[in-house]
Amino acid sequence: MTQKANILLVDDRDENLIALEAALTSLDQNLVRANSGEEALKHLLGTDFAVILLDVIMPGMDGYETAAHIKQREKTKDVPIIFLTAQEVDRHQVFRGYSSRAVDFLIKPFDPWVLRSKVEVFVELHQLKAQMREQARSLQRVLNQETGEPGRVLAEQLAQRSRQVQTDLAALREHIVDNYQEVDQPLVDAVRRVDRSASRLSTLVDTLHGPE
Repeated sequence: MTQKANILLVDDRDENLIALEAALTSLDQNLVRANSGEEALKHLLGTDFAVILLDVIMPGMDGYETAAHIKQREKTKDVPIIFLTAQEVDRHQVFRGYSSRAVDFLIKPFDPWVLRSKVEVFVELHQLKAQMREQARSLQRVLNQETGEPGRVLAEQLAQRSRQVQTDLAALREHIVDNYQEVDQPLVDAVRRVDRSASRLSTLVDTLHGPE
């Protein structure tokens, strides 16, 4: 049986959290509330989340700052973030969000069906990654039993290549953010797609290299 995924809902207004819960209840996943960026970071210390819905405008630590902290942590850097905002998103906000590695923006009031569809995709990806990790553990056991040292060497080489791809992508993201006025949207979208693919590959390779 597939384990339920955790979804983090972050907004300083209770009525907005209630609206998010109403839209997502039918997914039958674990919905976790946070009324501030600080509270969200505390939840992330001990719980694994499939996706984070994060309000942009909050008192104290706003959504962008909260996202930056999330992405700085090794444990949470790959958790997808969907920003929620009541304002029209201008080009600068898009690139500021991109620098935080957010995957999308939704304008309030949002369409519940659109929100539910977007979140469902990330829940499915999260559950797929969990299955991939388990398959990778099984494959590593086979490699170690049948190939011994050559299998470990191959896993290390794959891990090194995966880390290099992540490094190159980080440099490309920084270039896009620093030059957002000259960069066109198709390039941004393409880099996001590569980034997501590289993240899935990294999950598999890192597990092969050394599961906990």
